[in-house]
Amino acid sequence: MRITRRSVLRGATGLGATFAFGRAWAATEMDLGERRITTLNDGYLQLPESFLIGDLPQGEARAILDAAGVAAGGYEPPCNVTLLRSGAEVVLFDAGAGPGFMQSTGRLPEALAALDLSPEDVTHVVFTHGHPDHLWGAIDDFDEPLFVNARHLIGRVERDYWTDPETPVTIGAERQSFAAGAARRIELLQGMLETFENEDEVLPGIVARASFGHTPGHMSFEIGSGQALVVGDAIGNAHLAFARPEWPMAADQDPEQAARTRLVLLQELAERGMPLIGFHLPDGGMGRVEKNGEGYTFVSEM
Repeated sequence: MRITRRSVLRGATGLGATFAFGRAWAATEMDLGERRITTLNDGYLQLPESFLIGDLPQGEARAILDAAGVAAGGYEPPCNVTLLRSGAEVVLFDAGAGPGFMQSTGRLPEALAALDLSPEDVTHVVFTHGHPDHLWGAIDDFDEPLFVNARHLIGRVERDYWTDPETPVTIGAERQSFAAGAARRIELLQGMLETFENEDEVLPGIVARASFGHTPGHMSFEIGSGQALVVGDAIGNAHLAFARPEWPMAADQDPEQAARTRLVLLQELAERGMPLIGFHLPDGGMGRVEKNGEGYTFVSEM
């Protein structure tokens, strides 16, 4: 397995350093032999510090963040969409935020273009969960599916949660827009959206693994029997979630269940030495997990 970072100098718009002839896109890649994984930057979130720390012990949490170089006052995690290419298959894990969430997100079509790919080239879109930065990008500005030639796959538990009429009532005021947005986009996808269950092989060599807690039906995906694990938001950051995985995180819808899931995943990843790809982790989200005292450390392989 080989991980590299490369810059693609194409396109008139996008993220990265500006040059006279366009923008520079950095793509982090993992070579798995017959498969190649590339993480594409959909932009970044702009969040208040309270969304990260919540009710955690302020002093200890702030010390961990300071050591990780996270400035006080706000938090801007990257959004890493995972692209897998294998033969004729062009698979996206999650679809980014699209045009309707934050001005700092929705860059996925530009990132694809930097690799000479278009939304029409995508054959599969596999969702980890239904939050805006993962699902909303499946629909374009005109309320039409963006990836018109792709099969769209989501866990049944997750699909059922976002289409349940009780969800907007129970999800809490701060996330009611998430519920409305997810339900509308699932409806717009109509017959294009398929469901799967825990431990299903969603594509050859790609197995769904329940990682509930961040959302009620959040899924991770193991590629090639231990070659890599796409964890989505089950491990949501590279500092607090690693140093104190047992802490309940404000970003998770069920913080206690999410903490149990995170502990299991981190222990397994460390013991197996399996690479992980996290949606909001640094360096394109690719790295490994190492045990560090009572917690863990994210080790980028860049």
